Parts: sequence; C-alpha cells; structure tokens
Amino acid sequence: MTDPIADFLTRIRNAASAHHKVVDVPASRMKESLAAILKDQGFITDFQKVEEGPQGTIRVALRYVNGLPSVIGLQRISRPGLRRYAGATELPRVKNGLGIAIISTSQGLMTDKEARNRNIGGEVLCYVW
Repeated sequence: MTDPIADFLTRIRNAASAHHKVVDVPASRMKESLAAILKDQGFITDFQKVEEGPQGTIRVALRYVNGLPSVIGLQRISRPGLRRYAGATELPRVKNGLGIAIISTSQGLMTDKEARNRNIGGEVLCYVW
C-alpha cells in the first residue's frame, strides 16, 4: 500500500455510503490521530484500537444524523506523489468554514483552525466536510 492515509479515508467514505455502523482499518499512530480529530469534530461517534495481528486495527464507529452520514465528503490533498504544504497565513478554509482541513505540523496533527490559532503551518493532509 503506497498511501495508507488515502486508504483510511476511502474505507470511511465507502462504509458511510453503505450505511455500515463500524469499519475496521489497519492501525498506525497517524490514523489514530486522524480518528481522534474526526471524533473531536463530531464526524465519527467513537474509535478504539483492537490488538489483533502484528499491527492491530482501529475500529471506527460511524455517526449518522437522521439516517444520513455525518461525513459528507473526504478529500485527500497531499499525497506521496505531490506533497502540499501551507504556511500559517495561507492555511485553507474548507467549504467556507463548514468543513475542516487536517494539517500535519511539527506539533502533531491538528485542524486548520487550531493551526491558525497557534500560528503554525504544515502539510495539508485532507479536507473533511
């Protein structure tokens, strides 16, 4: 697998469109941080790391509001073939502030709003709305 973050986002997108309650993805610290941000922002209900196999899995419980998934769209921005970076002053706004951009900074993963408040830039991983 060349892009595990894109695989994580695709699994969530596909499970939400198929109205699954949970989805399992191979675990890593980056994916755990992504899941924590999605939970804090209200896009998923919960997640937990399940120790099975050599690396374990992350079980993500998807969130639905009135039968519709909370995650309407997920878009990978920076990819292995073309990295996208943004400074603190040019961080993107997703859907005019209704969505979030997840930024990988020197201080860990955070949303665009949090990075703007801390005045730091980084790699723009994905958009979620």
